[in-house]
Amino acid sequence: MADTQKKSKRSFFKGVKSEFKKITWPTKDDVLKQTLVVTVITVVVAALIAAIDLGVQYGINFLTGL
Repeated sequence: MADTQKKSKRSFFKGVKSEFKKITWPTKDDVLKQTLVVTVITVVVAALIAAIDLGVQYGINFLTGL
C-alpha cells in the first residue's frame, strides 16, 4: 500500500511539473500595462463613489434642515 501511495504522489508531482511548463507567463510590459489600468480604474471608481457619497450627504442634510 505504501508503494502505491509513493507512485501516486510521484505521478501527481510529475503532472504538476508538466502543467507548470505549459504556463505562459506575462511579459514585464504586460504586467505594467495591466497594473496601470487597474490603478486608473480604481481611482476613477473611488472618485465616483466619493461624489455619490457627498451628494447623498448634502441631500440628507438639506432634507433634515427643512
